[in-house]
Amino acid sequence: MLRLTSPATVVTLAALTALGPLATDMYLPAMPAMAEALDTGPDQIQLTLSLYMAGFAMAQIFCGPISDRFGRKPVMVAGFSLFLLASLLCAFAPSIEWLLVGRFLQALGGAAGPVLGRAAVRDIYGPIEAGRVLSYMASTMALAPALAPVVGAGLLLYFGWQSIFVLLTFYAGIMLLVLALLMPEPLSPANRQSISPRAILRNYRMLLTQRAFIGYTLVNASGFASLFAFLSGSSFVLIEFMGMTPFEYGIGFTLIVAGFFSGTIFSGRYSHRLGRDRLLLLATLCCALAGSIMAGLAVAGIYAPWAVIGPHILFLVGFGIVMPQSMSGALAPNPQCAGAASSLFGFLQMTIAALAGALVGQFHDGTSRTMAISIGLGGVFALVAYLAIVRPASRAAAASQARS
Repeated sequence: MLRLTSPATVVTLAALTALGPLATDMYLPAMPAMAEALDTGPDQIQLTLSLYMAGFAMAQIFCGPISDRFGRKPVMVAGFSLFLLASLLCAFAPSIEWLLVGRFLQALGGAAGPVLGRAAVRDIYGPIEAGRVLSYMASTMALAPALAPVVGAGLLLYFGWQSIFVLLTFYAGIMLLVLALLMPEPLSPANRQSISPRAILRNYRMLLTQRAFIGYTLVNASGFASLFAFLSGSSFVLIEFMGMTPFEYGIGFTLIVAGFFSGTIFSGRYSHRLGRDRLLLLATLCCALAGSIMAGLAVAGIYAPWAVIGPHILFLVGFGIVMPQSMSGALAPNPQCAGAASSLFGFLQMTIAALAGALVGQFHDGTSRTMAISIGLGGVFALVAYLAIVRPASRAAAASQARS
């Protein structure tokens, strides 16, 4: 059995949390081939991504509070078991309708990994250290989206798109064994909460009245909506419109994830020195600038892979800082209901992202314009949410603490 504070436990939590990006990123290069194989259009294939995010958001509302009562480990075991079965359904789906059902069930099970991984870090490390640990977890997790499209492209080339979901089934099985045999329960009995609807609603109502929680969540959700707009539209833009091969797309995606990796490393290294608020100001400025550059190039009619991949690398550097620091900021004041806080945080994040992805699919005009404008707006909204909500709330909290 692993020690809760060991590096191996952090790596294990990162691997559990990585299920989310693996389930979204690995099949991105296969989306055009899946549309052809299942005799459907790009909008229906993109719907498999948006439906996954919608199911992911819905599941998070429930799995966090349930884990606050029964513990993180049993809920993760149940979630990964459902994900495993749903991945098999996706692998052998005879039609787009069955694939949509499988993706939705995948989301319901897969939500347990990211939600409860975040909550477990808060359980183990407390409000201050959690930001640094989440940063290093995110850097470890970055390996998943970096490798996933390349692996997905290779599987597509040699074994067909179904093999991608077979590999996800295998991954879920390995994680189930690790959970059952090696992972200790991180939630202290003293922090167990009631599962009554009244108690759950009370926790959610309390969180929704916290200005800092709302601010940090909106900063993260705006950046994540831009990321999801890219995930939803990039394979059609870069492969179908700009002529990249699936393998070249995978390489470009790896370069983009390298930007995210750099941001998470910077966040972890300078978390104590610069503090959460200064890091978030720097990061949201980076996201707003990068997104605006991409949108400007697309509106000007400059359609080339470098005009998409280059700015998005810079955007992901910023989001690599935003993600762990905003998560830590949202969860820090809520140790008594870390599962519920992580659930609500993830629900809002995924709901906004799913809407962004659906809009990209609905208004895709065959060029990079819709995707790029969506990414630019998300970066600007992240900066506005920080300046208008997070920074005033942080200053008010600091002033209150100084008076006391």
